[in-house]
Amino acid sequence: MCLSATYLLKWYLVLVCYLLGPAIAFCNSYGMGLTNLNLAPTYGKIALFIFASLVGSSDGGVIAGLAACGIIMSIACSAADLMQDFKCGYLTLSSPRSMFISQLTGVVLGCVIAPLTLWLFWAAFDIGDPDGEYKAPFAIIFREMAILGVEGIAALPQHCLEICCAFFLAAMAVNLLRDVTPASASRFIPIPMAMAVPFYIGAFFGVDMLIGTVILFVWQKLNRRGADDYAVAVASGLICGDGIWSIPSAVLCILRIDPPVCMAFRPSSAFSR
Repeated sequence: MCLSATYLLKWYLVLVCYLLGPAIAFCNSYGMGLTNLNLAPTYGKIALFIFASLVGSSDGGVIAGLAACGIIMSIACSAADLMQDFKCGYLTLSSPRSMFISQLTGVVLGCVIAPLTLWLFWAAFDIGDPDGEYKAPFAIIFREMAILGVEGIAALPQHCLEICCAFFLAAMAVNLLRDVTPASASRFIPIPMAMAVPFYIGAFFGVDMLIGTVILFVWQKLNRRGADDYAVAVASGLICGDGIWSIPSAVLCILRIDPPVCMAFRPSSAFSR
């Protein structure tokens, strides 16, 4: 699918993005050093709203806003990650020159591996299908934000803004309640941010976290010292293994190799036919 020149981000807007990039990268790196939170998506959303509104709907503001968001987010995220790596290298007494060369090597490899990985997933799975394995929820979210930047609040469904405000205030109230209640009671109050994660990426994430929590609970009962020392390493390995397995899964899907076992959950009405 090709986009006409009308719906591409103009060259001078791309230039503005790269001129703003160093200042935004500095702010994001400084903020991440203080808080350990990468705010690159936030800076990207700001750029998305600004550039989408500047270009307008008639000239492809949605595509332009998403492109500008990608540029700003990549610059801010790369800078913050680089400074975090240098900080880790400083704490481990690593050579700054070796760190810098390693970063450049990773960038070069990423320029080749990332497009190939995207092509692999795009060929193997139906990316963006609401009923598929890879729903790409953030793609839908950013697209809707770009439409919102072009058309304004009028593009939202009826009562959407009121519902957002209500849940925002509810999250603030729950967080405030956790802060003012004693520790013995606050640990039973759910964290709104953690509750929101499954709504973004699907319920499977919550199931994984539940299983991991049960394993950690049993491990701490059997060997608390071992759990405290190695729980983070084991959890990191499980997360990495789950992510790495997606590549063999994509290859098997391309080769049309189906698993020998299939499990599905259907309503009882489907079996009465």
